Amino acid sequence: MTDRKGLWYAFLAYAGWGLLPAYWNIFERMSPYELLSYRMVFSALTIWAWVAMARRTQSVASVMRDGRRARWMALGSLMITINWLTFIVAVNTGHVVESSLGYYINPIVNVIFGLLLFRERLDAWQWGALLVAGLGVAIMIAAYGQVPWLALSLSGSFGLYGVVKKRVEADAVQSLTWETTLALPLAVAYLVFTFTAHRVTVTQLAGWQMAMLALSGVLTALPLLLFAMAAKRLHLATLGMVQYISPTLQLVIGLFVDREPFTRADAIGFSCIWMALILYTFSLIRTERRFRRCLADDPALHKALKG
Repeated sequence: MTDRKGLWYAFLAYAGWGLLPAYWNIFERMSPYELLSYRMVFSALTIWAWVAMARRTQSVASVMRDGRRARWMALGSLMITINWLTFIVAVNTGHVVESSLGYYINPIVNVIFGLLLFRERLDAWQWGALLVAGLGVAIMIAAYGQVPWLALSLSGSFGLYGVVKKRVEADAVQSLTWETTLALPLAVAYLVFTFTAHRVTVTQLAGWQMAMLALSGVLTALPLLLFAMAAKRLHLATLGMVQYISPTLQLVIGLFVDREPFTRADAIGFSCIWMALILYTFSLIRTERRFRRCLADDPALHKALKG
């Protein structure tokens, strides 16, 4: 039986990520680099405030005492910074549809990284998903005469971010805290530069827009924390299906709010990606059912995993 609270946590997390293009459109007059810098600053302040109120300062600080974990945290900080910057650029340059493509591709990219970096074995359904997704991207490249770099950068950076998450031994709060904190010096340095070089764009915002900008930390941290709570309650197959809420909402915003073009090549390419995701999700469901049957047949294994 599906955990209803976990399902709500997952829905809210992915819906929050899916609605972000509408939020970032508020700041279309700002430089993407300046906008990212403010997001980093407010995210770090928000998460540290939450850590202090939850009395987790010591446990969060202890993560960086391990040199190996610190290096993985630094890599995670770099990957999420690249991902956030690419997404902001995509939204503010009218490429929300392409950004949605990137997040549709992301599960397939995760399969590729699993194959290459962790030597995970793929079943026939996953191989089929890879081939169909590759066909979809190839059709778009052939139609446009160029690689969809924004989509591939989003899926690649978030895929590598997932690799870091798998390698580092830290929970969601610990990792998010240091991912934003490690990027904080660069963010502050850039904001200082914009002031000294008279390149400030935040002053073009109205008062309500500045107030919304201050909320970027909360809107960054909250979906990640909701996702972490959902991941503890839901099966992988369920999460795999719910995650498509995010790129679907982005696609809707790109098409019906921002009125971005959607060509025949887009329709064919997206159809291939959707077919690949159906194959991928079916593979997840089969694996999940097989695992649950194994637990039912082996009570000792079930007890050990539960313990």
